[in-house]
Amino acid sequence: MSRGNTRQRIQDIALELFAERGYEKTSLREIAEQLGVTKAALYYHFKTKEDLVTSLFEDLVLGPADEVIAWAEARQPTTLETKLEILNRYSECISKATPLVRFIHENQAALRDLSVGEQMKARMFTLLKLIKDEDAALSDQVRCSSALFTMHSSLFTLESSGAGIEEKRQAALEVARELVTSAHHHGPAPRPAAERSSARHG
Repeated sequence: MSRGNTRQRIQDIALELFAERGYEKTSLREIAEQLGVTKAALYYHFKTKEDLVTSLFEDLVLGPADEVIAWAEARQPTTLETKLEILNRYSECISKATPLVRFIHENQAALRDLSVGEQMKARMFTLLKLIKDEDAALSDQVRCSSALFTMHSSLFTLESSGAGIEEKRQAALEVARELVTSAHHHGPAPRPAAERSSARHG
């Protein structure tokens, strides 16, 4: 088995165990046992659990999200069409990382202590900045924030619906697009009365 395949197998097994038992309660020894390899063989690829988790984020979410962000930032100012395409591309990105998205939501406490948690948060804030207008009303900022949260959470909160992953992704994307479209059409937040009065008398 090639090094690349071994690395990916380690990631897959680790993610299964993290989802099943939680990050804190899963050890590298248990991951090695599940793989049927020695800890030394595991250490060849990943020295610590944090290294392993970081590799999962970089391969499955951070790298793809950076591609979406780079695409969007090259298309300023941001039109509604660009915003909706950002949602399309990010939806495809996280749909390929459904187990990791579940890990994010079920291991919030652990992520706060990992550097990769801050990296993920930074990507989310960047994406939010790209789909909302700078002077958007607070309610429209909430709509845009909810759009991103909807795409993340719906992949696993709708398990009892009986829908497949792709169905849930498409439904969540539809709602996210509606939220961002609504926010875009509302336009900038109205200025306070005092500011309008000052502008008239200035």
